[in-house]
Amino acid sequence: MDVVEVLPRLRMLRFAVGAAYLWRDGDGLTLIDTGTADCAWEIEQVLDGDLLRIVLTHGHEDHTGSAAALAARHGAEVVAHRLEAPVIRGRAAGAPAVLEDFEVPIRAALPPLPPAPPCRVDREVEDGEVLDFGDGAVVVAVPGHTDGSIALHLPGPRVLFTGDAVANGGRTMMGVFNTDRARAVRSLRKLAELEVETAVFGHGEPIVHGATTALRRAAAATV
Repeated sequence: MDVVEVLPRLRMLRFAVGAAYLWRDGDGLTLIDTGTADCAWEIEQVLDGDLLRIVLTHGHEDHTGSAAALAARHGAEVVAHRLEAPVIRGRAAGAPAVLEDFEVPIRAALPPLPPAPPCRVDREVEDGEVLDFGDGAVVVAVPGHTDGSIALHLPGPRVLFTGDAVANGGRTMMGVFNTDRARAVRSLRKLAELEVETAVFGHGEPIVHGATTALRRAAAATV
């Protein structure tokens, strides 16, 4: 795991597949996503405060894999969208991705990932709800990658956590492996309407400055 200091209050935890993020408010920490099921110990090595909550942007195993272990050991509240909660709890299977032609070889080249153990969800959220971190983190529903995918918008510090709705690997673009491309396009455009300075992604490098411009370019290039 690599640790990247994105902002004074924000660290990126970069794994072999994907990333998670730690946001600090005083001595309290919020973890956005948790990597795969073998990442919990590594994450714990960089916890230098109380882990108050874990926010899961969606139910895929590279985002929820270590959530159950971390929540159990640290007593953290687990937050996810209402539609994603049954998948995270292990009570429902998420819809399969509908791959575009260019995504087929990308998917085939990915290593197999360990399954995510079922994890409790303490708070089910909807679009527009506000979470108590980052001076008020607004839940933004961004369906398309999965039905219950969310992003998190911090209007005060002007930070956006996109989850897998957007990726930034070489260029900013709509995330891949979506269940509903039309909804994913609408979600990208929704995020591009926000005024943010910094954006971080489930996959790809953070944009520290000028994120809104990059998001709007990506939205304009996506049909």
